[in-house]
Amino acid sequence: MMYSGFFHSSMIALIGTVLLALPATVPAGAESAHEKIYPLPQAKPNVTAKPKGPEKPAKTLFGAQAFPAKLPARSYGFYSKGCLAGGQILEQDGPAWQVMRLSRNRNWGHPKLIEYVKTLAVDAKQHDGWPGLLVGDIAQPRGGPMVSGHASHQIGLDADIWLRPAPNRQYSLKERENVSSISMISGPVSINKKTWTDGHAKLIRRAASYPEVARIFVHAAIKKALCDWAGKDRSWLRKVRPWYGHHYHFHVRLNCPAGNSVCRSQKPPPQGDGCGKELSNWLKPPPKPKKPVKPVKKKKKVRKRLMKLADLPRECRAVLYAD
Repeated sequence: MMYSGFFHSSMIALIGTVLLALPATVPAGAESAHEKIYPLPQAKPNVTAKPKGPEKPAKTLFGAQAFPAKLPARSYGFYSKGCLAGGQILEQDGPAWQVMRLSRNRNWGHPKLIEYVKTLAVDAKQHDGWPGLLVGDIAQPRGGPMVSGHASHQIGLDADIWLRPAPNRQYSLKERENVSSISMISGPVSINKKTWTDGHAKLIRRAASYPEVARIFVHAAIKKALCDWAGKDRSWLRKVRPWYGHHYHFHVRLNCPAGNSVCRSQKPPPQGDGCGKELSNWLKPPPKPKKPVKPVKKKKKVRKRLMKLADLPRECRAVLYAD
């Protein structure tokens, strides 16, 4: 009996050793569709390793990333100095939106922003009769400074919505690269009554109506048109702020999501509707340049220092080098 028990124990140990030695294989295609779209976090990479030679500008490093970091969704830093983990893509077509300039690969954002854009698109179509959103730049797959264009859009909480209504068909890929938006102004401080409509005003009012919105940036002439149109309900105008260049599109900025402590939100806008003296300063015609009496020596152009990875929140190194 002692011999039999010893033999039985030895056989079990031997079988266990053989099983442990076999390779652990997973059948092809066994991973779920959820994991393909929303990848699970991977092991932390060696984020302390620095590339050989001088470090490239942050915009070059982040602009080269084609896919998001497989990490939980987080916005790190501020809108103009930060990065994005766990970015989610806005599909190029939806029931009430189309993404433009697909070649830029800037239709990524924090899941809260992607949810907001989809909700706005559907609500504006159902309740305001807007034919559909044309969505411009949101963020790069991992956020960070962009290779060209924006100073902000770095943490996945900014989105540009074109003021051109979507057509009643899907644009081709070629059209998405070449079709331009439509300007709403006819001069430096004048609204273009031929292009500006009540539909535009309703769309911007709806965009500002959601509690997660921190700011809507528009050209000063558009802000003035909204002030004149708004009527008695003016609470939403507080979020709509004048800013340079926003006459082809409006820029939505969300507050940092709840619990995202590593993200720094925009300060609350000033009290009031912003339609008074503050706006009038924006609407003053630009002064005419004075003719110089003496020839002015050309100043040497000072090269602007490009943002480096070390300038961003320390978590952005992990985001950049994650799987």
